[in-house]
Amino acid sequence: MQHRIGIGHDTHRLEKGGPLKVGGVVIDFDFHLVGHSDADVLLHAITDAILGAAAIGDIGELFPDNADENKGRDSAEMLSLAWQKVSDEGWSIANIDCILFAQKPKLSPFKPAIAIRVAQILGLAPDCVGVKAKTGEGVGAVGTGQIMQAQCVALLTRDES
Repeated sequence: MQHRIGIGHDTHRLEKGGPLKVGGVVIDFDFHLVGHSDADVLLHAITDAILGAAAIGDIGELFPDNADENKGRDSAEMLSLAWQKVSDEGWSIANIDCILFAQKPKLSPFKPAIAIRVAQILGLAPDCVGVKAKTGEGVGAVGTGQIMQAQCVALLTRDES
């Protein structure tokens, strides 16, 4: 059995006007993430983690931010298409582990729904998706509520035979 680890990271600005979409879950909040697509910071980090583990590029290569077809695009669709590409190479996901960095809103109540939604997109059992949330403790761009960040580690496996 072959194993590969990939890491993904993403950052998006927060602007007035909700709702907020994180991990494919819509959260009632007075701010939203800004980006060319729907700016789902967590799904972008997951996409990069699985693509990186398979060594087949990154989200910007597959879904360039200067392409009209990606404007406002659903990040769940982007993740699904990236996962299909990785899966076509014979890879399976053993697990993913994610961290969301946001001062507000408090994301702990949404962690189970986020794990379930991510598992749905990837065809995994929810217990294969770890979701943690951290604040910036009032420090830096995360702590002052200017941005939200996400990190993800993915473990892929492939049968060598």
